[in-house]
Amino acid sequence: MPERLQAMFAMKAENVPHVFPPQVLARLRESVEIDTTPVAQDFTDARVRRTLARTEVLITGWGCPPLDAAALDAAPALRAVLHAAGSVKGFTTPEVWRRGITVSSAAAANALPVAEYTLAMILLAGKGVLAFRDRLRDRRAFPYGDIVPGIGNYGRRVGIVGASRIGRRLIELLRPYDLWVSLADPYVDEPEAARLGVPLLPLDDLLRTSDTVTVHAPHTPETRHLLGRRELALMPTGSVLINTARGALVDHDALVEELRAGRLSAVLDVTDPEPLPADSPLFDLPNAFITPHLAGSQGNELARLGMTVAEEAERLRAGRAPAHAVDPAVLERAA
Repeated sequence: MPERLQAMFAMKAENVPHVFPPQVLARLRESVEIDTTPVAQDFTDARVRRTLARTEVLITGWGCPPLDAAALDAAPALRAVLHAAGSVKGFTTPEVWRRGITVSSAAAANALPVAEYTLAMILLAGKGVLAFRDRLRDRRAFPYGDIVPGIGNYGRRVGIVGASRIGRRLIELLRPYDLWVSLADPYVDEPEAARLGVPLLPLDDLLRTSDTVTVHAPHTPETRHLLGRRELALMPTGSVLINTARGALVDHDALVEELRAGRLSAVLDVTDPEPLPADSPLFDLPNAFITPHLAGSQGNELARLGMTVAEEAERLRAGRAPAHAVDPAVLERAA
């Protein structure tokens, strides 16, 4: 087996023990030589630069500084960047790709809890749980035994906007349920949709025919306000919008109008802006269920991101290609 690779962390220092708890850090150290200090939060720091000079693998995460030409010049041995989080857009630069540095991301691992959160919200919203919980708390009484019309998950129509990693995982998670699932994505063709096992619809048709619409598209200039006033008006009265992607994909002013009218309900784990201002009407609307960007990896789920990086490091040490390499050709339209 080749010698272990020289590595360094580049992220918020306080995140290292959460993403790499002892058992995951031990697994990582089987493939790389790495210390928990220094952690690069500034590539101009003298101590960081001394370590960077011999670094072959940079293990990045939230808070990684930009990998610009100056930083890369200080890392002549760098051959790979293993990102213990999702998107690499925030810190990679064209210079990374020009120098042929391999970049891997744990985006697939981070997609799992988002898909799980979305599944839970689809089922809870379908049963009316989010509204009836508040109604029960206010009235302290409930007509047990009465049939509640208009709720239920048998045959409920779920529209998925975006065949991202999260969208695809959600399709898998929804298979055991008696739901009718459809997909809208301009980059997916009919044969691929057939392989995913869902009908492919134009976005307008999906919005018109779904009881629940869940958004899993990336935030790009083209997708800003993808769901605006016109699109939200297409959704049937009584339907639910779920957004765990990026807040800017939904026109919040238009959404508030629909919520105030009582026509739609919304589950929002992301908002625009984020966080919301304290006086946002979304906090007070009874048909808006807001969570503070919890759907992605949190708590013990962070260790999954670290384990993904440890497995990628094993592949690198063995001379194999990473399993989760980032393709710069599709980076612009990825999350």
